[in-house]
Amino acid sequence: MHSSGSALQLIVVLLLATVIAVPLAKRLRLGAVIGYLAAGVIIGPWALDLVPHPEDISHVSELGVVLLLFIIGLELSPRRLWVMRRAVFGTGALQVGLCASVIGLLALLLFEQPPATALVLGLGLALSSTAFGLQLLAERRELTSPHGRQAFAVLLFQDMAAIPLIALIPLLGVQPDSSGDSNLLPQTIKVLGSIAVIIVGGRYLLRPVFRVVARTGLQEVSTATALLVVIGTAWLMESVGISMALGAFLAGLLLADSEYRHELESQIEPFKGLLLGLFFITVGMQADVSLLQSNGLAVALLTTLIIVLKLPLIYLTGRLAAGLDRRSALRLGMVLAAGGEFAFVVFQLASGHQLLSATQHNLLVLAITLSMAVTPLLILLLAALLPKEQATPRKVPEEYQQIDSDSPRVVISGMGRMGQIIARVLRAQRVPYVALDTSVDSIEMSRSISAEMPIYYGDPLRPEILRAAQVDKAQFFIITSSDPDITLRTAETVRRLYPQITIIARARNRQHVHKLIDLNVLPVRETFHSSLEMSRQILTGLGLSEEQADSRLARFRRHDEQVLAAQHAVYDDAAAVMQTARQARADLENLFDTDRIEARSVADMIEQAKQQS
Repeated sequence: MHSSGSALQLIVVLLLATVIAVPLAKRLRLGAVIGYLAAGVIIGPWALDLVPHPEDISHVSELGVVLLLFIIGLELSPRRLWVMRRAVFGTGALQVGLCASVIGLLALLLFEQPPATALVLGLGLALSSTAFGLQLLAERRELTSPHGRQAFAVLLFQDMAAIPLIALIPLLGVQPDSSGDSNLLPQTIKVLGSIAVIIVGGRYLLRPVFRVVARTGLQEVSTATALLVVIGTAWLMESVGISMALGAFLAGLLLADSEYRHELESQIEPFKGLLLGLFFITVGMQADVSLLQSNGLAVALLTTLIIVLKLPLIYLTGRLAAGLDRRSALRLGMVLAAGGEFAFVVFQLASGHQLLSATQHNLLVLAITLSMAVTPLLILLLAALLPKEQATPRKVPEEYQQIDSDSPRVVISGMGRMGQIIARVLRAQRVPYVALDTSVDSIEMSRSISAEMPIYYGDPLRPEILRAAQVDKAQFFIITSSDPDITLRTAETVRRLYPQITIIARARNRQHVHKLIDLNVLPVRETFHSSLEMSRQILTGLGLSEEQADSRLARFRRHDEQVLAAQHAVYDDAAAVMQTARQARADLENLFDTDRIEARSVADMIEQAKQQS
C-alpha cells in the first residue's frame, strides 16, 4: 500500500468502518471502544481482508497512545494528586498490587511461566481501560457516583503504573551477550540519561519556546510546536529502547503546571481522539479471530479467567480501601474487571522483547478484546438483576420542620438562585415572608448566611404545609422551581386551596407560560429579561444610543407580549402557533425597519436645520 491510490483507499476504508461501527456500538450501549475494535476485526485480515497488512499503520496508530499519555501527564499536576492522594495511592495501589500478585503467581505456579513473563502478565492484566471505563461511566452518568469517583482514581493510578511497567519491559527482555556479560548497565545509563535530558529540557526550554511561539499569534505554529514536543520526546525515548509513551508522559507532566497547559490540551485532543481510535482499530485488525475456531476453549477460558480473577479482587479493594457499600463495590468491579488499552501496548512490547511468544500474544490480545466486549453486557445484566436502588433521604432536623410564621405577606416556594434573590430584596424592604424548600442543603446554606432567615423544610404540594406557612394570610405566593411539572402542580394546589392569592411563577418556555396563564398565574419567563439586557448591550455596542436601544427593546417587548397573548388562544395547535410565529417575525422586522427610516429622517431634518442656521 505505497501508491497514492492504495493510501486513499486505506483512509476511505478506515473512515467508513469507523462511521458505521462506532455509532452502532454506542446505540447498542456498548461504547465507542468496542465499535473501534469491531471495525478493526471486520476490515482486518481475518474477516473482509480490506486491510491485509495491519502492521503498515500500526506505527502511526501507536501515536494515539502516545498522545493519550501526554494528556494524562498534563492532568497530573502535583496539587491534584495531593487532593486525591488517598483514593489514587491507596485504593489504586491496592488494586494493582492485589491483581498483579494473584495473576502473576497463578502464571508462575500453575502455568509455569518464567518469572519475567509472569511479572509482565500480572502487571499487564491488572490494568483496566481508562478510555473504556470512563466512557462507560459517562454514558451511564455515574462519574460523580461513589464507585465512579473511585474508578477514576484507580484508573489514574493504573495510568501512572503503566509508565514504569513500559520502561521495565526492555530491561527484562535484555539478553546476556556471548561473553556472558549483560548489557543491562549501559542500557540503564542510556534510559536515565534520556529521562534527565527530557526533565532538564522541559524545565528550562519548553516554557520559553512556547512563550516565543505564543507571541507569533499563529495557531498552526502553536499546534506544530505542541506536536513536536510530544513526538520529539517520544522519539528520543524510543531511540534508547524505551516505549514512546514514557517520553510523552514526562513531557506532559513537566507542563502540568504551565500557563500553556489548557492550550496544549485543546490542540492535542483532536489528534489524540482520532489516533486513539485508529489504535483500537489496529488492535481489532491484529486480533487473531481464527483462534476462536482453532483454540476457542483456551480463548474463552482466558477471557473468563481475567474477569473472574479481577472482579472479586476489585470488589474487595472497593470495600476495604474505599469504604464502598456492596452495590457500589460490585459496580466498581464490573467497570474495571476487563483488560485495558495499556495491556495491548505492554504485551506488544513484551512480544517484541521475546518475553511472550507470538501465540501467547495473540491469545492475550483476543482475550482482552473479548473481556472489554462483554463488560457492557455484564453491566446491563447487573442492572437488571439488582433491585432498583432507593435513594436514602437525608434526615431533616426538627427545627427545620417547625414553621414559625407571623402573618407573612409573601410565601416563597424554592430557595434556589431566584428564590434567594427575591428573599434578599424582601428582607431589605422589611417585608415579612416565609420560604419553603425540600433540600436540607439549601436550608443549611441559607441559614448559615443568616440564622434568622425564615426558611423551613416543607413540600408545597402538601396542604398541611401550606396551612402551617399561613398561606391564607399572604398576598403573594412565589414559585421558583426550575421543573415545569412541579411548578404547574404547585400552582394547581395553591390556586385550588387559596383562590384569592396572587401567584407568580417561574416559566421555562412559552408553552409553560400558556399553561400557567390557564391557572390564573402570573408567569415570569426565566431567560426573557436577561436576554433583553444582553441585547441592549449588543445594540449600544454596535453604535445605537442608549435611548435608541431602549426604544427598540421596549417595542420588541410589547410586540412579543402581544404575540404571546395571540398564541395563547391556539397554543394547543402546533400549526397555528408556527404560522403566528412566522407572521410575528415578519411584523417585527417591518417595525424595526420603520424605526430605522424614522430615525434617519429625523437625523436628516436636524442636519438640514443646522445647515440653514
